Amino acid sequence: MFYKIGSPHGLPRDPFKSCIVPRPIGWISTISPDGVVNLAPYSFFNGVAGEPPMVMFSSNGKQPHGPKDSLANAEATGEFVCNMATWDLRDPMSQTSRPVPPEVDEFELAGLETQPSELVKPPRVKASPIHLECVYHQTLELPCDIEGGRNAVCIGRVVGVHIRDEFMTHGMVDIARIRPLARLGYQDYTVAEKVFPLSRPK
Repeated sequence: MFYKIGSPHGLPRDPFKSCIVPRPIGWISTISPDGVVNLAPYSFFNGVAGEPPMVMFSSNGKQPHGPKDSLANAEATGEFVCNMATWDLRDPMSQTSRPVPPEVDEFELAGLETQPSELVKPPRVKASPIHLECVYHQTLELPCDIEGGRNAVCIGRVVGVHIRDEFMTHGMVDIARIRPLARLGYQDYTVAEKVFPLSRPK
């Protein structure tokens, strides 16, 4: 099949997000200028550079309580943390996606314990195996087809990395043991647990 964006596709649901899979989940923790902690998952998330290491998460559409807290807090305070969401954390991760008002602490909402960061103020998800402490770099504004909405890519520079020792094997991150979550299309997710090497041709 083929359909032109903006024209009817004739399907029960928009298939676009199912065409870009799997997408890693950036479980972003921030803190507001007033000290309110926020935690939310983003499936438009990825690393975008290595030297220096840079990451991005994208806040899309129109939110019921105004601007997304993660983006607003990162822009206002200049800091955020990317916590890795895993199979074992799938339920609390889902709980933190609820559209609650800015004064709600999603750590408490999901029953998650916090852990202080080393270089930035936002706390980390203690149960998460990997954390990337980030300083805000810039926001890239994108077109938005939803009236009153905002599509914005938040880019951060990674300044500190935490990896729990039990998930290191021979000095390498053991992804198969971590089993990180990834987003598919619709309401579907997957888990990375099968790993295989594929060397780059010389």
